[in-house]
Amino acid sequence: MGNISEEINSTFPSNRVKLLINIKYTANWINSKENEFFRPYGISPQQYNILRILRGANKPIKVQVIKERMIERAPNATRLMDKLCDKKLIERERYKHDKRVLFVTITDKGLELLAEIDKNINIDFINNISEEEAEKLSNILDKIRE
Repeated sequence: MGNISEEINSTFPSNRVKLLINIKYTANWINSKENEFFRPYGISPQQYNILRILRGANKPIKVQVIKERMIERAPNATRLMDKLCDKKLIERERYKHDKRVLFVTITDKGLELLAEIDKNINIDFINNISEEEAEKLSNILDKIRE
């Protein structure tokens, strides 16, 4: 990856437009890297996110809480959880006082998968950014969402 203008062979009417295109292009590039990384584990980046949320919760939590905490708010979160359940990575259980409410927990198998992923996770593509640059960029991205 290099200069966005060269990558897509384009010019931009302003630096703000260039920034917007660069953010979208880079996000897509990172998504492709993530999909490629998670493929051998048989899960998607969104499913990984669900597993991380459950591990961090350290107790059963409601499906709605998982949906609210997801980085990428997927309208298909229930389907993603169905697949994780089929793989025995999570378990769902109905709330005894209200059968409409589901609680979800990560299984030992899910924890083992996360431990394996954690050992192999590779984000070398951001190693050429200093801690100071990372903080600045993160602050700028936060500012965009204000």
